[in-house]
Amino acid sequence: MPRDLVVLTNPVAGKGRALAVRDAGIARLRAAGHRVHAVAGRDAGDALDLARKAVADRVDALVVCGGDGLVSLALQALAGSDVPLGFLPAGTGNDAARSVGVPLGDAVAAADQILRWRPRPMDLARTGDRWFGTVLAAGIDAVVNERANRMSWPRGQMRYNLATIAELRVFEPLRYQLDLDGRHLALEAMLVAVGNGPSFGGGLRIAEGAVLDDGLLDVVVIGPLSKAELVRTYPKLFKGTHVDHPAFQRHRVRRVTVASPGIVAYADGERLGPLPLTVECVPGAITVLA
Repeated sequence: MPRDLVVLTNPVAGKGRALAVRDAGIARLRAAGHRVHAVAGRDAGDALDLARKAVADRVDALVVCGGDGLVSLALQALAGSDVPLGFLPAGTGNDAARSVGVPLGDAVAAADQILRWRPRPMDLARTGDRWFGTVLAAGIDAVVNERANRMSWPRGQMRYNLATIAELRVFEPLRYQLDLDGRHLALEAMLVAVGNGPSFGGGLRIAEGAVLDDGLLDVVVIGPLSKAELVRTYPKLFKGTHVDHPAFQRHRVRRVTVASPGIVAYADGERLGPLPLTVECVPGAITVLA
């Protein structure tokens, strides 16, 4: 059955790779008989307006061609609606697409995922009026993001690598206050992360085991570590084997408040704002084609 699809693209995603991904994905969707309207915002605000227009027009799906930043923007428009979200991954991290099993690095395979048309309800996390789908970072990871965002050179992943090295030299465990479904914890940790999905940062599986439709958030705590031990543990995040480390804690909750002085939180790779923040899980807040 022919469907009406809007493909929203961030043309600069993936160092400009998004345009080729868009063209290959749209060709596949049109070849299958669907009506595809391609749009791109001049900036983030314009892109959000285009996503909201797609929802208001009740299109059959909004397909995002870009990275986690554009997915995050689309969530703000789609949450609570019945318009499903499709993925043509074209960013650097692509954690949102990875979390729902969309093929990476193959635009045609990603388009085929859309063509199978298997809508799946997915939870989202909400803090204030902001929604996120993957992970909220509120520790050394967030501090690294803050430093990287202040750097004008180099560009891309190397900027984050240099910011990580710089922060590791001076970073000390942070003091946290957590409210976990009404249970209070005071502790020191290298980081606290709130996972709706399992990964952030381009495949770092910090919340390994997080389930996207269980109605719960995975609150991960990495306790105090020496700098040498932190460096040794870091590679385990790519496989999720850090969950066996003695410093790892997990709490599954419906609602959490995270407080730590001076820390600015990030979610889906986007800056949210300073702690404290309260995050709640909203079951089935969105539908994805994955």
